[in-house]
Amino acid sequence: MSLEAAFQKWTSISIMIRILVGLVLGTVLALIWPDLPYISLLGSLFVGALKAVAPVLVFLLIVAALSKSRAKLGSQFKYVIILYIFSTVLAALVAVIINFAFPQTVTLVSGGGLPTPPEDFEELITNLASNLVQNPILSLTSGNYLGILFWAIIFGFLLKRYGNDATIDIAQDASNLVTRAIRLVSEFAPIGIFGIIYESISENGMEVFTEYGMLIVILVAAMLIVMFITNPLIVMAVTKRNPYPLLLKCIKTSAITAFFTRSSAANIPVNMKLADEIDIDPELYSVSIPLGATINMAGAAITISTMTLVCANTVGQEVPILLAFVLCILSAVAACGASGVPGGSLLLIPMACSLFGIDSNYAMEMVAVGYIIGVIQDSMETALNSSSDILFTAAADMHERPDHEFKI
Repeated sequence: MSLEAAFQKWTSISIMIRILVGLVLGTVLALIWPDLPYISLLGSLFVGALKAVAPVLVFLLIVAALSKSRAKLGSQFKYVIILYIFSTVLAALVAVIINFAFPQTVTLVSGGGLPTPPEDFEELITNLASNLVQNPILSLTSGNYLGILFWAIIFGFLLKRYGNDATIDIAQDASNLVTRAIRLVSEFAPIGIFGIIYESISENGMEVFTEYGMLIVILVAAMLIVMFITNPLIVMAVTKRNPYPLLLKCIKTSAITAFFTRSSAANIPVNMKLADEIDIDPELYSVSIPLGATINMAGAAITISTMTLVCANTVGQEVPILLAFVLCILSAVAACGASGVPGGSLLLIPMACSLFGIDSNYAMEMVAVGYIIGVIQDSMETALNSSSDILFTAAADMHERPDHEFKI
C-alpha cells in the first residue's frame, strides 16, 4: 500500500473514533508501561506543529477577512447581524461568569516550571501595551498574538483600502494554504493525543480525567445556559413572543444534526430547509444562514473564554475584572475567525491567552487539551452555533414582519 493510500484510509475513519482510540490506547499503555521512551514525543511534536503554524494562520485569516469584506449588506440584514454579534459577546460573558464562580485548573506537562505572573495590574497593562506594538515579524516568530492581531487588523484594512483585486486574492490564497496545512496537522491529532495522554497519566495518574471531566461540565453548562436561557431571552425581547416553540424546533431539526456533523457549514442546507418550512423571507435567510455559519460563533466564544481562564488559573495568573470583560470582546472577535478552520476555536486560544501574558507553550497545551475533550466540546459548540443561525434569522424576520404567520 502506498503512503498516499494509507493516509487516505486513515482519514476515511471518523476523527471522533480515531481520537477515542488514541485516548484509550494512551491510557492503557500508561497504566501498563509508564516509562516507555519516545511515546511522549508524539504529543510534543503535535503541539509543536500547532505552535509553529497557528501564528501565521491567525495573521492571514484576519488580513484576508478584512481585505475581502468590500460589499455592504442591505439594511434588512443589519438586525440579524446585530443579534449574531450581541449573542456571541453575551455567550463569552456567560462563560467568564461561570469560570469566575467555579474556577478550574488542569495539569500541564510542559517542563521548566510555571511562569511568574506580573506583580500588579500596572505591570500587566505595561506588558500588554508593549506586546501590542511589537515588531510584526517578531510577533509572528515569537507567537505574540496581541501583536499579530494588532498588525493583522492594520494590514487588513490598508489592503482593503489600497490593495488591488490580485493582491487581495493572494492574501486569500495564502490564508487558504495555511488552513490546509492546519487541516493536515489536525489529521494527526489522535496520534498527538495518544502521546499527550500517555505522558499526563504516566506522571499524574488517572486524576487528570477528573480535571478533563470538570472542564467538560463547565463548557457544556455554559453552552446550555446560552442555548436555553440567554438566547431565548434575546429572541423574546426582539419578537415579543414566547421563544421556546421556535427554539425547540431549531434544536430538534438543526442542533441535533449539527451535533453529529460537527460542522456549521455542513449544516447550512439543513438550516435553509428549516427556514423555508418556517416561512422565513428567502431574501433574508439565503444570506443570513451562510453568514451565520461564518460569524455567529457563540459556542466558539465560550470555548475560547473558558479555556483561556482555565489556563490562567493553572499558571497562577490573576485575571482582573476589567481584562475579563476585554476577554469577552476578544473571544467574540476571535470566534468570528474560527469558521472553516479545523480545530476552529481551539487554535485561537493562544491569542486570548496572550491578553494575560501567558506563554504560548502553556496556551498550546490548552489547545491539545481541547482536542482531548473535543469529542463532546466540539459537538456541543457546533450544535449551539448552527441552531443559533436559524433561531436569530427567524427572530429578525419576526421583528421585521410582526403580522406574518410563521409556521412554527
